[in-house]
Amino acid sequence: MTGFARLALAGLMALTAAVAASSEGRCQEPLKAKIGVLRLSSSAPVFIAQDKGYFREAGLEIELKFFDAAQPIAVATASGDVDFGVTAFTAGLYNLAGKGALKVIGGMSREKAGYPLIGYFASNNAYAGGLKTPKDLAGKRIAVTQTGSSFHYSLGLLADKYNFKLGDIKVLPMQSLSNAAAALKGETVDAALLPVSTARKLIDDGGARLLGWVGDETPWQLGAVFASPKALGNKPLVTKLLAALGRADREYHDVILASIKDGKAGINDKTKPLLEIIAKYTNLQVEQVVGNCAYIDPDGKLDVRNVANQIDWLQEQGFVDKGFSVDAIIAKEFVKAD
Repeated sequence: MTGFARLALAGLMALTAAVAASSEGRCQEPLKAKIGVLRLSSSAPVFIAQDKGYFREAGLEIELKFFDAAQPIAVATASGDVDFGVTAFTAGLYNLAGKGALKVIGGMSREKAGYPLIGYFASNNAYAGGLKTPKDLAGKRIAVTQTGSSFHYSLGLLADKYNFKLGDIKVLPMQSLSNAAAALKGETVDAALLPVSTARKLIDDGGARLLGWVGDETPWQLGAVFASPKALGNKPLVTKLLAALGRADREYHDVILASIKDGKAGINDKTKPLLEIIAKYTNLQVEQVVGNCAYIDPDGKLDVRNVANQIDWLQEQGFVDKGFSVDAIIAKEFVKAD
């Protein structure tokens, strides 16, 4: 081989290596996505996956976008403002899903006995007037975020349990958690359904009274992970996201939930780092986080049967359009059914 030929071959090899390296770099560029979420402990695995780099290690660049109610997250997902949503089921979410505007890809928080999450809270005046237990809510003025929200559904389950009519309750949609809490404190409602993280300051300041927990009264599948049609069309993106969340689900379950006793997580060398992450994203102190750690399945499973019951109930109430069932709203290739 002549000297010129050797130089040409070396140049070709260098060019090939450079092209290969460039292609490899492009392949390793992270997939970008936005997740709509509330600043609640019920989304703890999202915060853990983001803060501990699980999304990044899965090849994702995630931006968290925060909301003050569940329904706007579903709307943002359907419109493409966010790619994924992690929040509670609502009538609006089901209506959008029924039209194909989004699909459920996994489970998240559940109302479960022993894991305080959403509570029934009474105003001081109503409590003094005899509103002492959840079953006493019949006939009262009760604040929720929105009509057909998870709080509204929880009231429906309570009505069924204690054999009173949901129509006998004056349900007042306040559009946001902060508005519902303000109405309770201001005595313009008799009671409100609120996450404990929202209600805790009210309770600590003597501005409201706890009546009980939804999980103790009527357990159900509260939250889920759902995706926009565009995101669903990118299977690697969905697969990577669920893998990172699954890793965080398991860690949250095995470390924090395993430490819960009498409704509170323990603070120790194992739990504290995770509790600090949750506190960071929920704007709470660690001592406040320990009492509102939602139950989440360690494998990210979804209670599909319960979701079907929710749809049936909401359709019967007229909150959700008829003509679709649970099979139409879940992405079966991704959902792990419980």
